Amino acid sequence: MASLYRKPVFVNDPKSGQKTKILSAKWWGQYIDASGRLRRKPLATDKTAAMAMLNALVKTVEREKAGLITPVDRQSQRPLQDHLKDFKKYKTNRGISKRQIDEALRQLTRIVAECKWTRLNDISASQLLEFLGKLKQDGRGVQTCNHYLQAAKQFTRWLVRDQRFAVDPLTHLSKQNTAVDRRHDRRPLSMDEFQRVLAAAQNGKQVEGIAEPDRRLLYMLAGWTGFRRGELGSLTKSSFQFTAEPPTVTVAANYSKRRRQDSQILHPDLVRELELWLETKPKLEPKDLLFPISDSVPGGTQRKTSKMIRRDLAQARKTWLKEAADDAEHKLREKSDFLLSKNHDGLFADFHAIRHFFITNLERAGISPKMAQTLARHSDIRLTLGVYTHVGVKECYLAIGNLPSPVGKVG
Repeated sequence: MASLYRKPVFVNDPKSGQKTKILSAKWWGQYIDASGRLRRKPLATDKTAAMAMLNALVKTVEREKAGLITPVDRQSQRPLQDHLKDFKKYKTNRGISKRQIDEALRQLTRIVAECKWTRLNDISASQLLEFLGKLKQDGRGVQTCNHYLQAAKQFTRWLVRDQRFAVDPLTHLSKQNTAVDRRHDRRPLSMDEFQRVLAAAQNGKQVEGIAEPDRRLLYMLAGWTGFRRGELGSLTKSSFQFTAEPPTVTVAANYSKRRRQDSQILHPDLVRELELWLETKPKLEPKDLLFPISDSVPGGTQRKTSKMIRRDLAQARKTWLKEAADDAEHKLREKSDFLLSKNHDGLFADFHAIRHFFITNLERAGISPKMAQTLARHSDIRLTLGVYTHVGVKECYLAIGNLPSPVGKVG
């Protein structure tokens, strides 16, 4: 049976200073919910209003027992902000990095605020498209708009899976083609450029808290494994198996982009370089981070790795320009794209471009596409070949030169 009551509360008597038991100003309702559990809920200070609210609760329970109200109906009445908080908890429990969660929630919060959504039923595909259209009008690129769309679609898919929404209102929306609006395409360095960057890092100064020899080994490891920043930032001495056959380096599943343990075979020369470098760090413990460049790893710090390589590229280019034999050659070199962090075609040689360097070098070495996909740890070979493998004029020239002569021999 449902009933009203006033809850006993204890307050301090201002005269005596003693705790006194009184009845709450607000009426409380007591009722049995659809699952048979006793529920108590604060209602109103006016008894008539409180009785009306309790009757509404009882009626809702009866409708739920009759199958007229579903869990989705109940969830639709909750504020949208509550669902966002639950979504954040869900992603945290999934082991998603704090940086990724914060970015997704930042995007979702902006969408919700600008679209003025307060309940689940307010979510509208047309309003989201209008929001994305305004982003583009404000000068944001297609890729940025796609990131906002991805965050929204992840949220609504979770709502459906968690029985908070009956139908995903954004399921028919798809990403826009980033090829029509490229803002940050990358280019792989040539081998000559990369070796000069290594020399500049070795002989330069500390950048972003990373010392010169450490930066050199960081670039070298990235260039011969294809590991991403977060993966490199998770490595410790215990990540390496130098004496194994073959020697490998392993990234733990919670730091790998594809969320599974990844091992990469190490080049013999890279093994020697790493062993010599580690000999200079006798105080380093097995679990200490080698390159603390990512805050997604406990003990790591988010470093501006693009700033690091931009500085080393600039220093390497400065040295290269000084090596010109005469003024004429110096002027030619100044017009060249060699060692520019952003070339004349608008392509960037940032830290992630080192991964492009690794994968493109696989193609330059004549590695089969399937092997390149495996070493790149891509699930789709189109990503390996279409995005990360770069073929220049020189490679095209050599390929054409390998074709049979068009002048055939008679007889």
